Amino acid sequence: MSTAFRRALLDTAALPYRSAGRFAWYFARGKLGRDPVFLGLLERGLIPDHARILDLGCGQGLLASWLLSARALFEAGQWPAHWPPAPKPRAYRGIESMPRDVRRARRALGERAEFVLGDMRTADFGKSDAVVILDVLHYIDYPAQDDVLARVRDALVGGGELLMRVGDADGGLRFKISNWVDHLVTFIRGHRLSRFYCRSLQDWQTSLCRLGFTVEPLPMNRGTPFANVLLVARLGPNAYHSPQPDLP
Repeated sequence: MSTAFRRALLDTAALPYRSAGRFAWYFARGKLGRDPVFLGLLERGLIPDHARILDLGCGQGLLASWLLSARALFEAGQWPAHWPPAPKPRAYRGIESMPRDVRRARRALGERAEFVLGDMRTADFGKSDAVVILDVLHYIDYPAQDDVLARVRDALVGGGELLMRVGDADGGLRFKISNWVDHLVTFIRGHRLSRFYCRSLQDWQTSLCRLGFTVEPLPMNRGTPFANVLLVARLGPNAYHSPQPDLP
């Protein structure tokens, strides 16, 4: 992958945030340019093509802009030959609890993606082919985490997948650095969180397996000092879903 391609993808994905204000643009460039998860999702072909994507804790919609920009470069013939084709989402829906982030996302991307102000603990997930949760589930307490994951399972169409990046609480110094940076970034973005509810990688995998997922852990911290792991959790077509209440 050439430096020119990375620069083109970053420039294209960050550009819409100029209309959302200086902070939104600088944050987009910094996050998209330094966080390895964005390139990792494309390089490994982890986002299914033509999928209905639900992004929980979507922030200012960086993943949506990233995927839209990747597809534009792919269709323009500017794509690494050894990478899987860039996915073309059928729909993208992001849920975010911070009003400022939702406003920035909407100003930047307009109607190219849907952004909903809501709490993942209570929001309606609808139905999706792929759910993405990047570095946010530890903001809510343990029972709420389990409930969100169960509702994610129920929202996924048979054969769907969950892409969830977590910090490994057994990660030693790397995990401590991750936590310190996380507290700093959440403070800068306006969150006031006194505690994080973190788990070991083994605990995360066990929770997902109990819900019927098969789980593949992938290191997703390249070039950083963090203890971040991406869990690729997939459901088979016959996975158990919780009974749904009868509609009135």
